[in-house]
This record gives sequence, C-alpha cells and structure tokens, in this order.
Amino acid sequence: MVSSPRQKSGIKAHGRRRVPSIFQRVPVVPLLIILLVLVIPALFAEFIAPHSPFQGSLSQRLKPPAFFGGPSEHLFGTDAQGRDILSRVIFGARVSAIVAAAGILIGGAVGVTLGLVAGYFGGWADAVISRLAEVTMSVPIILVAIVLATAIGASFTSVVIIVALYLWSVYARQTRAETLKWRESLFVKRARVIGCSNPRILFRHILPNMVNTLIVLVTLQVGFVIVFEASLSFVGVGIPRPNPAWGLMVSEGRQYVLSAWWVPFFPGLAIVLTVLAFNLLGDWLRDHLDPKLRQV
Repeated sequence: MVSSPRQKSGIKAHGRRRVPSIFQRVPVVPLLIILLVLVIPALFAEFIAPHSPFQGSLSQRLKPPAFFGGPSEHLFGTDAQGRDILSRVIFGARVSAIVAAAGILIGGAVGVTLGLVAGYFGGWADAVISRLAEVTMSVPIILVAIVLATAIGASFTSVVIIVALYLWSVYARQTRAETLKWRESLFVKRARVIGCSNPRILFRHILPNMVNTLIVLVTLQVGFVIVFEASLSFVGVGIPRPNPAWGLMVSEGRQYVLSAWWVPFFPGLAIVLTVLAFNLLGDWLRDHLDPKLRQV
C-alpha cells in the first residue's frame, strides 16, 4: 500500500516516526510558566510581594501557609525569623534572573567570540582556545566556586564570575563547531573574494547563521544557571545571607523539613518549576528553529 504524502511527512529519513510534543501544539504554556514563576516577579517584586523579604516578627515565626490554617496575610507561611516566605520567593526570582542574565551574557560573549576565532582561523588559535575550553570543563566547577568564595568572599559578584568562567567554554565549543561548518560555505568564499575583512565575515556573515542555535543554548543554560546558583547558595558559597536566594532559603529550611515543611518546600518548588519551564521552552524552540526538524 502506497503511503500518502501526509503520511510520509511524519516519518524521518531513518524510518522512525517523530512523536510531537504537547508544547509544539501549545507553545504558550512554557512561556506563561516562565512569566509567572520568574520574569514577572523579578521585574515587579516591589509591587507583587505583600511583605518585606528582610523584616520579620518572631511572634509570627514558623506559621503554616494560609491554606493550612495559618494567618491569611502569609499565603506561603513564615520562616524561622518570622519572614514571609512568599515575599522572599518573589524577590528570590529577581536574584536568580540577574545571576542568569549576567553570567550568560558575560560568558556567552566571551565564548562566542573565542569560538568564532578558533573555528575560522584554526591553527594555533584553535589549539589554544580548544585546550583552554577542555581544561575549564574538566575542572569541577563546585571546587572552583569554593576556592573563589574563600579567596574573595561569597557575594553576588563572585557567583556571576564563577558562572561566566564555566559557561564561556560551552559557548566556545558550540560556536567553534558551527563556524567550522559555515566557513567553507559559498557565501563566505564570495565575501573573501570581494575583499571583506575577517571581522566583517565573522560577525556579519557567519554569526547570524548560528543565532538560532545560540538562542536555544541560552534558553537551556538559564535552567542550569538557576540550579547552579541555588547549589552554591545551598552550600554557603553563593548569595550571602540575608538575601532571599532560593538555594539559601532551601538550606535554611532543611532543618524544618519535618516540623515546618513549607519553609524549604516553596523555594524548592520555584526552582523546579522555573528550570522545567526553561528546559521545555528550549526544547520547543529547538523544534521550531531547526529547519531540519521543521521538515519532519
């Protein structure tokens, strides 16, 4: 029986049918989750948070959430210092967003530039940059974070530096691989013939062709940075107290897991939902921005 063109379009060249994701049909879902969990609270924390994230009352310490019999003014309950957990989760979204944006921007800019140089020129530049990237990715990043935090102290700046030091190698390797593919393209050869400079070829002709790949990589790296920042704060080498960082809140509430479960639960839930949303968004973008996948 001869299959119809509609049936053939749903089969890959290697013969397996690709199962469509629900997020391909409803792309607004991960976007709404991100806006609700991270972006909107990060931008409008002062207007959304019902209480101060720093001030609390000991008379209100460890109050359960409002929907578990607690006071109505504390929807997510309070922590051991009587601070409103909902307000701290909202302001913690801003901390995570700033760390992710700054770390990815700095690390991505350095990595993309070095990856373009390594892939386009090759030779000793490629060898040096590739070896540096391999060394960076082989060193345990948590160990680097502990050493750096010990040397300069735990702070917002040190977390951003650590994130950028690790992420540049990821972007450099991906950009190098893409540049190796595009540098032999016909339009690049024509640009050389008409006398275009190397920087113009790199940033005007090659870089725009890898924007889709970089967008997907950035989206996926946001979730990694949020988990990484939370891990550093959890072990005490990330965002210092009393800042409302999600990882720090989980660390402070771990001793109350049995007696006041809401203290570590809600910041942990914020981490899970945000990372899940960005990963699903990255997967959806990959499906829609990759021309090969759009054809199947």
